[in-house]
Amino acid sequence: MSTFQLLLLVLAGAIFYLFFKQLFSGSFPKRGVDFEAKRADEQIGGINRPDKTFSTPAVQPTRMEQLLKMADAAIEKEDLQEAEKALQSALILDENSIEALQRSGYVAMQQKKYQEAKEYFEKILSLDESDDMAHASLANALHQLGDEEGAKQHHERAIALDPEYAPHHFNYANTLYDLGCKEEALIEYKKAFALDSELEVAKKMIKELSE
Repeated sequence: MSTFQLLLLVLAGAIFYLFFKQLFSGSFPKRGVDFEAKRADEQIGGINRPDKTFSTPAVQPTRMEQLLKMADAAIEKEDLQEAEKALQSALILDENSIEALQRSGYVAMQQKKYQEAKEYFEKILSLDESDDMAHASLANALHQLGDEEGAKQHHERAIALDPEYAPHHFNYANTLYDLGCKEEALIEYKKAFALDSELEVAKKMIKELSE
């Protein structure tokens, strides 16, 4: 055997030794380990599909979110009947949904269903007594129903909860004006205008009541 042949034999032996050492060591990459997802919503791709490597699927809206969005779109188009249908379905899913109740009360007011609106706003307040918008809306519904004392009480409660919100003062002023309490109405119109100088109607009423 020549020296060159001996060298080739030694080299081949070394290569086989290293191969079998790596094979039985367990340190080689294992399928399903090195590339497994770290989160339940991850998708595993590969070199041939880089667009799918560790991508996170888009979160789908809930049925409640879909119904509220449908209601908002219908209200924007002034299709109150369609909005009412979507909101009724939403309340079947969750009868205590504040968002669905608020929208339902608004739709009822627009349809002049004041008793129905009153019930929606009362339901909100049974869930959250500190909801100033519900107090203000209930006051408006009660005013339409002829319950003036109740209307005044809820207007005052809304103002107490958020005295810096101009519409609360403006709505209370409107109720007082309708009741013939013009001096009290003027005070509330002035408060509303002081908080929001863009309330041109309040400015007009201040001028009218000051003459």
